[in-house]
Amino acid sequence: MTTTGVRRRMGVEERRQQLIGVALDLFSRRSPDEVSIDEIAVAAGISRPLVYHYFPGKQSLFEAALRRAADELAARFAEPHEGPLGGRLLRVMGRFFDFVEGHGPGFSALMRGGPSAGSSTAYAMVDEVRQAAYDQIMAHLGVDEAPPRLELVVRSWVSLAETTALIWLDGRRVPRGELELQLVHDFAALAAVSAAYDDEMSGILLRVLADEPSDGPFADLVGRLTALASAATRTVPAQPVR
Repeated sequence: MTTTGVRRRMGVEERRQQLIGVALDLFSRRSPDEVSIDEIAVAAGISRPLVYHYFPGKQSLFEAALRRAADELAARFAEPHEGPLGGRLLRVMGRFFDFVEGHGPGFSALMRGGPSAGSSTAYAMVDEVRQAAYDQIMAHLGVDEAPPRLELVVRSWVSLAETTALIWLDGRRVPRGELELQLVHDFAALAAVSAAYDDEMSGILLRVLADEPSDGPFADLVGRLTALASAATRTVPAQPVR
């Protein structure tokens, strides 16, 4: 005997969330500019007019999808405040690139504006993600009020991670794991340069480094720079004695 399944009628909010999920799935494979309302309707198993019943247009659906993506991306920077900072940042970068790799075109659209270029809503969401990342890093550093140089370091690093991910998506020519580690090293390098100019930054950096293990990401950077300096010393010709 065969049975015929009866399609359950979704509530308004449930249907809206389904459409957002369908849109995000399509946006993860192609640029939102290339995805039509018709495609979203087909993927959701409903008619085109019904999509417009829940969202007045593609722009509103796109912004709803951006909202969910922005919230998920911001959550990737959350990390328990336990253990050395280098290891925490490396785990954060792993989750960040999980999102980037899984939502390539959607990530690009989120950061570049996509079909909502010029939309104040989209720009505000991107700024929220950046601020969430900044706040998380400051919390890891145990700093309530950031000195000016530290704010420059952290905001510059968040921007660097974003730009690096966008460039990496265009060809993925650098192994992902190497890039994640390099970004952690970039954070340490930015902090070290700033510390060379400022006693307050120096104190923050020394406090962080005091908890770093000899096999951690920051120690790895020190080893690489030491080897590079040694190689440079060997290749620089001796200056003649005058």
